[in-house]
Amino acid sequence: MNRLQTFKFELMPDGEQQRDMRRFAGARRFVYNKALEIQKTNYAAGGKFIGYVSMANRIAEWKKEFEWLRQSPSHTLQQSLKDAERAYKNFFEKRADFPRFKKKGSGDSFRFPDAKQFVIDQGNGRIKFPKLGWMRYRNSRDILGTAKNITVSQTGGKWFASLQTEREVEQPIAAATSAIGIDMGITRFATLSDGSFIAPLGSFKKHEQRLAKYQRRMSRKVKFSSNWNKAKRKVQKIHTHIGNARNDFLHKATTAISKNHAMVAIEDLQVGNMSKSSKGTAEAPGKNVAAKSGLNKAILDQGWGEFRRQLEYKLNWNGGMLIPVPAHYTSQTCPACGHVAKENRLTQAKFACVDCGHEENADVVGAMNVLARGYRVTACGEDGSGLVRKRRAKPASVKQEPTEVTRCEATHV
Repeated sequence: MNRLQTFKFELMPDGEQQRDMRRFAGARRFVYNKALEIQKTNYAAGGKFIGYVSMANRIAEWKKEFEWLRQSPSHTLQQSLKDAERAYKNFFEKRADFPRFKKKGSGDSFRFPDAKQFVIDQGNGRIKFPKLGWMRYRNSRDILGTAKNITVSQTGGKWFASLQTEREVEQPIAAATSAIGIDMGITRFATLSDGSFIAPLGSFKKHEQRLAKYQRRMSRKVKFSSNWNKAKRKVQKIHTHIGNARNDFLHKATTAISKNHAMVAIEDLQVGNMSKSSKGTAEAPGKNVAAKSGLNKAILDQGWGEFRRQLEYKLNWNGGMLIPVPAHYTSQTCPACGHVAKENRLTQAKFACVDCGHEENADVVGAMNVLARGYRVTACGEDGSGLVRKRRAKPASVKQEPTEVTRCEATHV
């Protein structure tokens, strides 16, 4: 099978290279914003979407008008236009919000899309970039596969190179044979159907007060002054620490789960919708705004979306599979008798079936129901909710044994 993998290294540029990289990132940001402005004006006038080729032809004109654009590699400017086009398509296909203008200091990066445009000397720990020359990097691991492209980005005042590679590997076979269901939560980050759970890290919550203190200091400085920049770097350092701690936690959790289980069923949560603000409008203000704000902050601090993304690709690499299932009523359905009632969940943590009397931790019950729905998805091609309706996109396998079909259908009687 073909595997794409990214290797990220910290760069060690000298002062001149840092200045050039900031210029390259600024030129890329300028081209992106220029293209976005043209697209918005054209759309408001009723014109059709301007494709990448037509937009790329304008770069030559922009270089004549803004001579400093000539200092940047053409490939990075062209990739900026591709990013803008992708952002527009994601909006029209309802995968993302409307594209926004990029601002300085946020997401500074540029990309070289072809391996012919850079040279990697891993033996000496250095990379050669166009118009930058050789640059050393922290050679922390071996690079596997053939280099495809490289992205240079700045985070927390440091520069990094993300190298995407491609290589052929044998079709993985899962070493584990067990299946598990996972219920996501706030008090417990992830509860597994075997009764175990992963405690939340709460990286942002741990540093929230310290971050607020330095943000207040920054707000009292004259904007863009030397003192303001110093305060800003301290705030960025805290944000970087929070993000690094969260990523480390998620990588360790997903690695352990993917190695120990062949099938993982997980709730198909729409994190973006769950964490939307409840302020409402002036005419129709929202209710329980403060409580909802705290819940939104806790959800985003957990990193549920990143947890699912990492779990999916790691299971694929280990020969396992991730099964997303609908999350509705998972904590209100009795795993013993199948009775569904709001009264079954007495408190946030306690479950007691009003029909058969089965008692269990509510999060464990949710994980058990998620696993059961995962089995129904893989066996019968259903939506996993336990209802009779079938999934049209993925019908049941023709290789399925008749006894399995009978057993699955019997669960709906």
